[in-house]
Amino acid sequence: MGKLYVCATPIGNLEDVSIRLLKTLRQVDIIACEDTRHTLKLLNHYKIKKQLISYHEHSKPEKEDYIIKLLQEGKDIALVSDAGMPAISDPGERLVKKAITAGINLEVIPGPSALITALAVSGMDTTAFVFEGFLPPRSSLRRKRLEKLKEEPRTIILYESPHRLLVCLQDIESVLGKERKLAIARELTKIYEEIKRGSAAQLYEYYSLNPPRGEICIIIQGKAVVVETKSLPEIAREVEELLEQGMNKKEALKKKAREYGIKKSTLYNYFIDSK
Repeated sequence: MGKLYVCATPIGNLEDVSIRLLKTLRQVDIIACEDTRHTLKLLNHYKIKKQLISYHEHSKPEKEDYIIKLLQEGKDIALVSDAGMPAISDPGERLVKKAITAGINLEVIPGPSALITALAVSGMDTTAFVFEGFLPPRSSLRRKRLEKLKEEPRTIILYESPHRLLVCLQDIESVLGKERKLAIARELTKIYEEIKRGSAAQLYEYYSLNPPRGEICIIIQGKAVVVETKSLPEIAREVEELLEQGMNKKEALKKKAREYGIKKSTLYNYFIDSK
């Protein structure tokens, strides 16, 4: 059998390629791409000539079956999207699942990802986050999805199209509240890369005057979690309760330190000294 290579491609700047990606694109038999014209720009830039077949969100199951058949016949195929990592908020997910079911070997060629790039420069908490992809285009459904995210304490990352950004910002403010901090990352790695931070209202005002273009990521601050404050003696008693329930000391101290937002060493030292 052949092998399916899942290849991340630049999200804007064509220089954001790895040596491994170029080597892979040169050695495979076929490249399955979202838009052949878009992929040709990358291939021509690096003087790579390969057979291309289109595979996108409107491709029928028969196209996926055809690609699987080629792999089963021994062809090595690179799967690429227009930008970033295939299968992430991308139809490539379907092909990957079918390849796994068919017993095809897969190899991932990691690289640029818009959601991670946007998060890194957002100024938001990167400890934990959730990726929601594109919200529904209809306002009623979009607000319904936002309602489900209302209590989400982790940073939220969305993709959005330029023509829906303003109505999306209105819904975010209406559902999540006026206090949420947002960052909008646009045209990442390109000449007109732009990162704007502020409230939904502030960003709405800016983009009303400066209509956005290009690919957009919206990063939303998670809901603030109000942590109940307790004294060290009270927390130490709760640690004792966990020990009595069978939890080991290390895990009990770690759990309560995280729960109350204090250093584990502070709680450990108090717990030991109080004995």
